[in-house]
Amino acid sequence: MNHDLRSLGPTLSWAAQMSKAAMDARVSRYDVTPGQTHILLYLNQQGGHALQHELTGYLRVKPSTVNGLLDRMEEKALVRRSVSGADARRRLITLTEKGAEQQALFRQSFLDVEDAMVRGFTSDEKETLAALLNRVIQNLKEDSKI
Repeated sequence: MNHDLRSLGPTLSWAAQMSKAAMDARVSRYDVTPGQTHILLYLNQQGGHALQHELTGYLRVKPSTVNGLLDRMEEKALVRRSVSGADARRRLITLTEKGAEQQALFRQSFLDVEDAMVRGFTSDEKETLAALLNRVIQNLKEDSKI
Protein backbone atom coordinates (compact mmCIF):
# COMPACT_ATOMS: atom_id res chain seq x y z
CA MET A 1 0.00 0.00 0.00
CA ASN A 2 1.34 3.43 -0.93
CA HIS A 3 1.45 5.77 2.05
CA ASP A 4 2.98 8.70 0.18
CA LEU A 5 0.89 11.69 1.27
CA ARG A 6 1.36 13.24 -2.17
CA SER A 7 -0.95 10.52 -3.46
CA LEU A 8 -3.77 11.48 -1.07
CA GLY A 9 -5.46 13.85 -3.54
CA PRO A 10 -5.54 11.35 -6.42
CA THR A 11 -6.67 8.60 -4.03
CA LEU A 12 -9.55 10.73 -2.73
CA SER A 13 -10.44 11.68 -6.30
CA TRP A 14 -10.44 8.04 -7.43
CA ALA A 15 -12.62 6.99 -4.46
CA ALA A 16 -15.07 9.82 -5.25
CA GLN A 17 -15.21 8.84 -8.94
CA MET A 18 -15.76 5.19 -8.10
CA SER A 19 -18.56 5.93 -5.62
CA LYS A 20 -20.22 8.37 -8.03
CA ALA A 21 -20.08 5.83 -10.87
CA ALA A 22 -21.59 3.13 -8.64
CA MET A 23 -24.38 5.45 -7.49
CA ASP A 24 -25.09 6.77 -11.00
CA ALA A 25 -25.32 3.22 -12.34
CA ARG A 26 -27.83 2.24 -9.68
CA VAL A 27 -30.11 5.28 -10.01
CA SER A 28 -30.05 5.36 -13.82
CA ARG A 29 -32.76 2.67 -13.84
CA TYR A 30 -35.17 5.19 -12.26
CA ASP A 31 -35.15 7.58 -15.26
CA VAL A 32 -33.49 10.42 -13.35
CA THR A 33 -30.15 12.07 -13.99
CA PRO A 34 -27.57 12.47 -11.21
CA GLY A 35 -28.43 16.18 -10.95
CA GLN A 36 -32.13 15.41 -10.62
CA THR A 37 -31.28 12.81 -7.99
CA HIS A 38 -29.47 15.42 -5.91
CA ILE A 39 -32.44 17.78 -6.17
CA LEU A 40 -34.89 15.09 -5.04
CA LEU A 41 -32.68 14.10 -2.09
CA TYR A 42 -32.21 17.75 -1.09
CA LEU A 43 -35.95 18.44 -1.26
CA ASN A 44 -36.62 15.39 0.88
CA GLN A 45 -34.06 16.57 3.46
CA GLN A 46 -35.78 19.98 3.51
CA GLY A 47 -39.21 18.55 4.25
CA GLY A 48 -40.34 18.34 0.63
CA HIS A 49 -39.81 21.93 -0.49
CA ALA A 50 -37.14 24.60 -0.89
CA LEU A 51 -36.60 27.90 -2.62
CA GLN A 52 -35.01 27.65 -6.04
CA HIS A 53 -32.06 29.87 -5.08
CA GLU A 54 -31.34 27.52 -2.15
CA LEU A 55 -31.14 24.62 -4.61
CA THR A 56 -28.77 26.62 -6.79
CA GLY A 57 -26.51 27.26 -3.81
CA TYR A 58 -26.66 23.65 -2.66
CA LEU A 59 -25.79 22.27 -6.10
CA ARG A 60 -23.16 24.98 -6.74
CA VAL A 61 -24.28 25.46 -10.33
CA LYS A 62 -25.62 28.33 -12.40
CA PRO A 63 -29.29 29.29 -12.02
CA SER A 64 -29.83 28.40 -15.69
CA THR A 65 -28.59 24.84 -14.99
CA VAL A 66 -31.08 24.44 -12.14
CA ASN A 67 -33.83 25.85 -14.38
CA GLY A 68 -33.09 23.21 -17.01
CA LEU A 69 -33.07 20.41 -14.44
CA LEU A 70 -36.34 21.61 -12.92
CA ASP A 71 -37.97 21.97 -16.37
CA ARG A 72 -37.30 18.29 -17.07
CA MET A 73 -38.34 17.28 -13.56
CA GLU A 74 -41.64 19.13 -13.93
CA GLU A 75 -42.25 17.32 -17.23
CA LYS A 76 -41.77 14.03 -15.36
CA ALA A 77 -44.09 15.27 -12.55
CA LEU A 78 -41.34 14.90 -9.94
CA VAL A 79 -41.50 18.50 -8.71
CA ARG A 80 -43.80 21.49 -8.88
CA ARG A 81 -42.71 25.14 -9.07
CA SER A 82 -44.78 27.96 -7.63
CA VAL A 83 -44.36 31.58 -6.59
CA SER A 84 -43.17 31.96 -3.01
CA GLY A 85 -45.16 34.60 -1.15
CA ALA A 86 -45.59 38.10 -2.53
CA ASP A 87 -42.27 38.13 -4.42
CA ALA A 88 -42.92 36.62 -7.86
CA ARG A 89 -39.16 36.29 -8.41
CA ARG A 90 -38.86 33.75 -5.57
CA ARG A 91 -39.77 30.26 -6.72
CA LEU A 92 -40.76 27.49 -4.33
CA ILE A 93 -39.86 23.98 -5.48
CA THR A 94 -42.06 21.24 -4.04
CA LEU A 95 -41.56 17.50 -4.21
CA THR A 96 -44.59 15.76 -5.73
CA GLU A 97 -45.89 12.40 -4.54
CA LYS A 98 -44.25 10.76 -7.56
CA GLY A 99 -40.98 12.56 -6.79
CA ALA A 100 -41.09 11.38 -3.18
CA GLU A 101 -41.69 7.80 -4.33
CA GLN A 102 -38.76 7.98 -6.78
CA GLN A 103 -36.53 9.49 -4.11
CA ALA A 104 -37.35 6.69 -1.67
CA LEU A 105 -36.50 4.07 -4.30
CA PHE A 106 -33.08 5.39 -5.19
CA ARG A 107 -32.23 6.42 -1.63
CA GLN A 108 -31.94 2.71 -0.91
CA SER A 109 -29.55 2.42 -3.85
CA PHE A 110 -27.35 5.10 -2.27
CA LEU A 111 -27.40 3.25 1.05
CA ASP A 112 -26.40 0.03 -0.74
CA VAL A 113 -23.41 1.77 -2.34
CA GLU A 114 -22.40 3.28 0.99
CA ASP A 115 -22.56 -0.19 2.55
CA ALA A 116 -20.32 -1.51 -0.23
CA MET A 117 -17.82 1.33 0.31
CA VAL A 118 -17.26 0.40 3.95
CA ARG A 119 -17.67 -3.37 3.68
CA GLY A 120 -15.47 -5.02 6.29
CA PHE A 121 -14.97 -1.81 8.28
CA THR A 122 -15.64 -1.82 12.02
CA SER A 123 -17.98 0.80 13.47
CA ASP A 124 -14.96 2.64 14.87
CA GLU A 125 -13.26 2.63 11.47
CA LYS A 126 -16.41 4.05 9.82
CA GLU A 127 -16.59 6.82 12.43
CA THR A 128 -12.88 7.57 12.06
CA LEU A 129 -13.13 7.70 8.26
CA ALA A 130 -16.11 10.07 8.41
CA ALA A 131 -14.37 12.29 10.96
CA LEU A 132 -11.15 12.43 8.95
CA LEU A 133 -12.95 13.21 5.68
CA ASN A 134 -14.93 15.96 7.42
CA ARG A 135 -11.63 17.42 8.68
CA VAL A 136 -10.23 17.34 5.14
CA ILE A 137 -13.33 19.18 3.90
CA GLN A 138 -13.11 21.75 6.69
CA ASN A 139 -9.38 22.30 6.11
CA LEU A 140 -9.96 22.87 2.40
CA LYS A 141 -12.86 25.25 3.08
CA GLU A 142 -10.68 27.28 5.43
CA ASP A 143 -7.76 27.23 3.01
CA SER A 144 -9.73 28.36 -0.02
CA LYS A 145 -12.42 30.38 1.77
CA ILE A 146 -15.14 28.44 -0.07
